[in-house]
Amino acid sequence: MTTSAEQAADWLLSGLELRSTLFHVGRYCGAYRASTAGHQRASFHLVLEGACWLHLPAKAGRAASSTRLVAGDAVFLMRDMAHCLSPDAGAPDADDFAVRTGAMTPLDAPHAPADGVALACGFFEFRSDLGDALNSLLPDYIAARHDDARLAGARATFELIRAEAARTNDGLSPLINRLTDVLFFYALRAVASADDFAPGLWTVMRRAEFAPLVSAVIERPGDDWSTHSMAAFCHMSRARFCKQFAEVCGQPPAQFLALLRMKVAAEMLRHGASTVNAAQYVGYQSESAFAHAFKRITGLQPGACRREGASVPEETRVH
Repeated sequence: MTTSAEQAADWLLSGLELRSTLFHVGRYCGAYRASTAGHQRASFHLVLEGACWLHLPAKAGRAASSTRLVAGDAVFLMRDMAHCLSPDAGAPDADDFAVRTGAMTPLDAPHAPADGVALACGFFEFRSDLGDALNSLLPDYIAARHDDARLAGARATFELIRAEAARTNDGLSPLINRLTDVLFFYALRAVASADDFAPGLWTVMRRAEFAPLVSAVIERPGDDWSTHSMAAFCHMSRARFCKQFAEVCGQPPAQFLALLRMKVAAEMLRHGASTVNAAQYVGYQSESAFAHAFKRITGLQPGACRREGASVPEETRVH
């Protein structure tokens, strides 16, 4: 991505509220089948030592897959979904995905076999100022590979997680929760910069003809960004602009504009701005029209967003 596109992507991910909770930390050896499915929550698995296989059954729009994970890898399952970790390259039968086998032992258990795997597993919650608009762009799961050049900055974070897990007897350290939040942000940003990412926000930002427009809207959301003015900014005819923008983004320019404006407004509201001031700053003269658009895009009324901002601890947000 271009520098302006990277900055815009980081801006869209800012305000992301994360809260990770460790479920268990330990070692599996021999025959086992581990899973966090069935808890109605997004979850994660961090491979601290050794290796294992992540098996996902087929579902609508996605083929069954088996992926080898090694020390330093992490996988974030963005919603509750059938899956399992095992030492076997072959996936279990469809009816066996939910059947857990094997017992987890402490990391410092004596005489642990060399072919075992040490895991930190848990759950996480996240929400964005963009509500379901961001969630709908994300894949079912995100795999953060230890050798992914885009995640070079995350390696030190993973080493801190590994050291903290080794330091505590049961591994249930609040520091691991916070470090996992940071690791998730790295993984999410890597997905945003991938060339094969689904059409949407970041796809627009990677296009040289549209990235400056996105940056300009973020900087001046209250300007008169009509379709005609946006096309002129990109030095295109209105028809060509609408066609190319929709092909790249998967939605019309006006809808994308509303998304960016509501993101700006949400940040203002979470920092205590009044609904009137937020509405005017992002180009709305009618408070009711703004409230309707805000609810449609974020899923919240402006007042509820302001109250949430006042109640959320600062350390749970990614800036």
